[in-house]
Amino acid sequence: MALGKPIIDISLCKGCELCVHACPQKVLSMSAESNEQGVPYACFDDSDNCTACTFCALICPEYAINVIKYEGVRT
Repeated sequence: MALGKPIIDISLCKGCELCVHACPQKVLSMSAESNEQGVPYACFDDSDNCTACTFCALICPEYAINVIKYEGVRT
């Protein structure tokens, strides 16, 4: 069961892929589509593997990611 979920503001994403490489669970990837800036953006694969570690949010230079932790789940 997932402990959380990254919420990505695709309009802020600049396509640097730092979050994708920082994710130990490999639940992030780059979209085949482009955002308003014309670059591929990070997206969450909606798996149950997110551990809510927040590495993706911490490394994002644009503050485009917010990790929601599910209540009632111990980390």
